[in-house]
Amino acid sequence: MAQLTPMMQQYVDIKAQYEDAFLFFRLGDFYEMFFDDAVKAAQELEITLTGRGQGEDRIPMCGVPYHSADQYMSRLVEKGYKIAICEQVEDPKTAKGVVKREVVKMLTPGTVMDGKMIREKENNYLASFSIFEDESIGIARCDLTTGEGAVTMIQGGQTELLQELSATGAKEIVVSPNIEREQLTELERLLGVTVSYEEEAALDERYKHLVEDLSQSKLVTTYGRLLNYLSRTQKRSLDHLQKVEWYHAEEYMKLDLHTKRNLELVETLREKKKKGSLLSIVDHTVTAMGGRLLKRWIERPLLDEAKISGRQKAVTAFMNDYFLREEIRDELRQVYDLERLAGRIAYGNVNARELVQLKKSLQKIPLIEEKVTSLDDSFKDRWFTNEAPFEQVIDLLERSIVEDPPISIKDGGMILEGFNQELDTYRDASVNGKKWIAELEQKERLETGIKSLKVGFNKVFGYYLEVTRANRHLLEEGRYERKQTLTNAERFVTPELKEKEALILEAEEKMEQLEYDLFVMIREQVKDYVPHLQALAQTISEIDVLLGFATVSEKQHYQKPVLRPVGDVLIEGGRHPVVESVIQKGEYVPNDVALHPGREMLLITGPNMAGKSTYMRQLALLSIMAQIGCFVPAEKAELPIFDQIFTRIGAADDLASGQSTFMVEMLETQYALSKATECSLILLDEIGRGTSTYDGMALAQAIIEYIHNEIGAKTLFSTHYHELTALSDELEHVQNVHVSAVEEDGKVVFLHKVVDGQADRSYGIYVAQLAELPKEVTSRAEQLLKVLEGQNQKASISTEVEIGNETDNSKVKEPVTQLSLFGEELIDNKNQKTAEKKNDRNKLHTKEMDVLKKIQEADLMNLSPFEIMKLINDCQQELK
Repeated sequence: MAQLTPMMQQYVDIKAQYEDAFLFFRLGDFYEMFFDDAVKAAQELEITLTGRGQGEDRIPMCGVPYHSADQYMSRLVEKGYKIAICEQVEDPKTAKGVVKREVVKMLTPGTVMDGKMIREKENNYLASFSIFEDESIGIARCDLTTGEGAVTMIQGGQTELLQELSATGAKEIVVSPNIEREQLTELERLLGVTVSYEEEAALDERYKHLVEDLSQSKLVTTYGRLLNYLSRTQKRSLDHLQKVEWYHAEEYMKLDLHTKRNLELVETLREKKKKGSLLSIVDHTVTAMGGRLLKRWIERPLLDEAKISGRQKAVTAFMNDYFLREEIRDELRQVYDLERLAGRIAYGNVNARELVQLKKSLQKIPLIEEKVTSLDDSFKDRWFTNEAPFEQVIDLLERSIVEDPPISIKDGGMILEGFNQELDTYRDASVNGKKWIAELEQKERLETGIKSLKVGFNKVFGYYLEVTRANRHLLEEGRYERKQTLTNAERFVTPELKEKEALILEAEEKMEQLEYDLFVMIREQVKDYVPHLQALAQTISEIDVLLGFATVSEKQHYQKPVLRPVGDVLIEGGRHPVVESVIQKGEYVPNDVALHPGREMLLITGPNMAGKSTYMRQLALLSIMAQIGCFVPAEKAELPIFDQIFTRIGAADDLASGQSTFMVEMLETQYALSKATECSLILLDEIGRGTSTYDGMALAQAIIEYIHNEIGAKTLFSTHYHELTALSDELEHVQNVHVSAVEEDGKVVFLHKVVDGQADRSYGIYVAQLAELPKEVTSRAEQLLKVLEGQNQKASISTEVEIGNETDNSKVKEPVTQLSLFGEELIDNKNQKTAEKKNDRNKLHTKEMDVLKKIQEADLMNLSPFEIMKLINDCQQELK
């Protein structure tokens, strides 16, 4: 490559410091990218790739206009990329050589502040974790848009780390460069986050006040790494950051990543959209900050009975007065996002229009406080104890900022007349100067007789008198000084016009600068109230969420649940909150759920598509709603406080990690069995269906027995293995229930009602008919089903399996019978016996074990094709 120009060398030097980011390099009215950045950006943004130079020395290049760069940056950040914004930091007019440039800010998925890149009702968290020598893990999070920060410590491995990080919903995770890449790859794959690195973990002295409430040095170190990354990438004041909150992960219900997805708490499983999730049903908030708080509550249900009761009390009070509740909600609709406004004020990127929004919001607070506390006197102590002097903020903004200011803070037009005497003087000079110019135009028209004469202005030539060529002859020679010749006109100036121009332009220039300086002064004064604004935002958010709970509870006829630390489950007329919202009113079939001693585990059988999964999810969702303080869709509900909920619902491969549906099923089940306690809720749907009938049935039974005997958690277990229903006779706490269906005129009608007892069949062929499989297929399936049912009237599976130790043989009191796949008319007696031998996997003969051992020990990679064929032949002979 040929020697680089000074400017390109400058680019290369700066890019070397930001290798993991796109470098947006400011050149005039464009941000330019070069080399690999240009190639990749052109692909991602679908813009034209050009170049500098010729032949082998040609440098790939692309760019985006400065004025519209935000939209391009947003697209890259949404895809998980980082952007380093490089600006000119000296005046080109005074620069010697290449204009000095520096990266003034970085945009990353976890640090964006601007409206187009963040969602109103979602936090935009940046997270960090540190692994210590004792294998404890510190986790920190921060939302730069609101200043909120929190830390916690956990024990455990990768699974616990994944669970806690998924609970934060972080878009970006900051780690030490020493973390193993394999571990980070799994985080990126499962959580879809961007990983960034920060070496420095020591906390700067200026931020020590943020962590003064933290007693553990590990937590300070963890937050320090995150804060150093913010400081390094943002390169500006972080004064809006709030004191770090320490929370204990054990204070909240644990919901692992799979459970959140399976239950569709905040987004749907397939489309990843809010609509169709639990959040979409209970979200009746009217402020953005309330919406964010609700999402956090749903992802972290409470375990503290007193805190839950406090929320229920507020919901009850709001429900009892419909008109006052709606009045409060109407006032809240006029409150802007105080959390993010406070953040933008402290961060320094607030504009005048947003300060007006702040003023209007604060003007609503006294009325909201009055109405809320009129419902219950105790609400004043709960929410309005710290009276902040917001009257001073309102007064300042009313005196200083016009009611409808422009968005830009550098073009003037923001400050009210009378706020600053010097500004008023400049304005008067500007206004009077323009008035003089308007009068000059009228005067010259009269004196010259040229009615089309006009006084104009542009930034290059300033003010001028313009006369068309057709009227040029009417001008006295020497009346004006020629300035510019156009195709159809001549432009002139006069000494007097030049003098007025200098006065006007000087006044306007000083006026704009003074307005900007005054705005910055106002912003700094308001900045002193940021902590008070953040506290107020938390109060308004909580009131908004609880008002929303009251609204949805009344609208959907939800009832207040009774919660106890431990106890039974008793739900009468329970409904799935999401499903009932998408079907016609009155068509949803409510169901009861009862779990108590002697009935801790429900074994659910019944037809496909009849509602088994809905019934299971319903209990989980009602429990979560109850533990966030909301009322629940039921006629009556008594629930224990569950410490964890585990789900294994649905089937999906994990192709990225090479795991089949069955492996995913087993891993999720393993996690539930290893972490659940007797205070947990376990939902297992169709365990064992991913393997052979015998393997699946055996695994399902073993899992049921383990939960029953070792864990004791309340469990819903759905299955199509009807043979498992015999377990209710032998396991004390297992009860059979089924989703009922009836046949009418040869068709199946699903009643969606869960009743005690076991189902007699699964109606799979009827579901196949609903799916419109070819009639030949379903007819043949019915024929085969009759043959199979006739052959296996006595098929059963025994629960009486005694597991021996190393010196005792395992004993099977009753044989396990496998359903035959073919009818008698399809095979002769000899083939039938062979099929029974192959299907009975629990009864492998000694010679079959010998053959398996011989195959297992064979070094196939080093055998010739002939030797492999001989080995297979020998095995066949031994099996005959």
